Amino acid sequence: MTGHIRYHRDGALGRVTLEHPGKFNAISRSMWRELRAVFVAIAHDTALRCVWVQGADGHFCAGGDIAQYPDFRFDPQALHDFHEIDVWGGLQAMLDCDLPILAQIEGNCMGAGLEIASCCDLRYAASTARFGAPIARLGFPMAPREAALVAAAVGHTTARAMLLAAQVFDAQHMAHSNFLTGVLAHDDLQAHCQSVVDTVLGLSPMATRAHKNGFRALNRLEAQVKPACVATELIAPGAVQDPLIPYAYADHAEHREGITAFLAKRKPQF
Repeated sequence: MTGHIRYHRDGALGRVTLEHPGKFNAISRSMWRELRAVFVAIAHDTALRCVWVQGADGHFCAGGDIAQYPDFRFDPQALHDFHEIDVWGGLQAMLDCDLPILAQIEGNCMGAGLEIASCCDLRYAASTARFGAPIARLGFPMAPREAALVAAAVGHTTARAMLLAAQVFDAQHMAHSNFLTGVLAHDDLQAHCQSVVDTVLGLSPMATRAHKNGFRALNRLEAQVKPACVATELIAPGAVQDPLIPYAYADHAEHREGITAFLAKRKPQF
């Protein structure tokens, strides 16, 4: 089973659920494509006023579906297409949404889940939720645009700790880092999110869309003024960068070892 992105329209509310039973809602390749399709459909639905994103069965999302990785990650072109077409296609569709997006976060919010949450406007988490992107343990870096997205949302200090030291943080830390809008007791989270959604649905749709577009414009301006701190090659002015350069590590021994060790349930030997 590869999991699904469940979408349900409830009046003026769009409900998006990340669902992958038995894998803490890890995102498969097909789910990234479904995520894009869902948000493209949302963009064309003028009756909607708000989007509510959550995970099924007590978790938001534990990251990517690593069981699929040997199928495509060890070839630079295939790896490029996965990140730049499938993953970024889903994330960009969320970023392009001009409606308020609320994330209800429980349990694991790791890697791909952190990226999806970073595309949301209002982020409420249970006090027991956990956040991180310990992918260096798997022998590969976060793709440049995804790293920029996460760093802008969680803050560069927290992003460095997540990516360079594989640290996992609790909800209180993420609230102090201004990533979370609020932290609730697990039993109170659903009701609180419902209350916030009800408030949003009662506001002026024109005003909320205008505010959302204003924040998106501000984010674009900040990205131009202060480029994200991600690992890149120095490129001469006017030079054309090979799009496969960020994915040249595809066939690296450490990349293969990290994924192989995870699937074998053993510690990697780097």
